[in-house]
Amino acid sequence: MSSQHLSQQTLTVPGLEQVYDQLATAIDAVDPAKTELFLVKLALMNANALADPALFQAHIDAAVKDL
Repeated sequence: MSSQHLSQQTLTVPGLEQVYDQLATAIDAVDPAKTELFLVKLALMNANALADPALFQAHIDAAVKDL
């Protein structure tokens, strides 16, 4: 997988909606004082699953655009 592309595999729209709902539910369930810690922990777990620091950086770059 090239680090130049965000991902060669993508979720379907229903899959993205499912992930969004799961994330929203988890954020709501976490103590508000620990939301940031939860999100960092989740990001690190997903970075480990990607096993590609350059791809993770590309995801960071895409996520911070237009906030």
